[in-house]
Amino acid sequence: MAYLPIYLNSAILVLFRCDICLVGANRPPAPVNITVTQLKANAATVSWDVPEGDIIIGYTISQQRQDGQMQRFIREVNTTNRACVLWDLDEDADYIIQVQSIGLYGESQASKRIHFRTLKETDRFPSNSSNQDDPTVQGIKNRQLQTGEMIIIVVVLIMWAAVIVLFCRQYDIIKDNDSNNNKEKAKPSSEHSTPERPTGGLLRSKFQKAPSINIIEV
Repeated sequence: MAYLPIYLNSAILVLFRCDICLVGANRPPAPVNITVTQLKANAATVSWDVPEGDIIIGYTISQQRQDGQMQRFIREVNTTNRACVLWDLDEDADYIIQVQSIGLYGESQASKRIHFRTLKETDRFPSNSSNQDDPTVQGIKNRQLQTGEMIIIVVVLIMWAAVIVLFCRQYDIIKDNDSNNNKEKAKPSSEHSTPERPTGGLLRSKFQKAPSINIIEV
């Protein structure tokens, strides 16, 4: 009976180690191809790849300044994203990041350490081709396009308004000319009309009987 606790402790230790081995075997592999793109003075985008054949439900990103002044952990689950935007970075500063995948049975080992350096404030929008797909740059381009479209629409509306005003003026001028012509045509007919005379006098003078003269011979 004295050896029973020893046997129990040994069995528990063996089971615990087996659980550790099973959990370790079911953990997902570490992310690969870690890249940092779209660098700005206070932001950057981290992207990575995950080996096929494993179920990944999230990720964890460890972000730390190289001088050790600040460390931050970003954790997101129930997502299939393979990229993350890092905000609130210091300009012209060195950072080190590592990415871990989150599976159904735990987290993977940390990826390789990736070093990057943020830009200065004056280099926020570099003119290289790698940042042409930057959401910030794309937003500025879209706003410029929208502004140009609005200017074109306003110019077209102004032109239409000017055409309508000219048409209305021409219509009023034509209408005034027609009314003046009608008035001028009405005046000659009234001036050359013969005045009315009483018909009674005309009839009496026209049908007046000549005086009769009777001659008597002796």
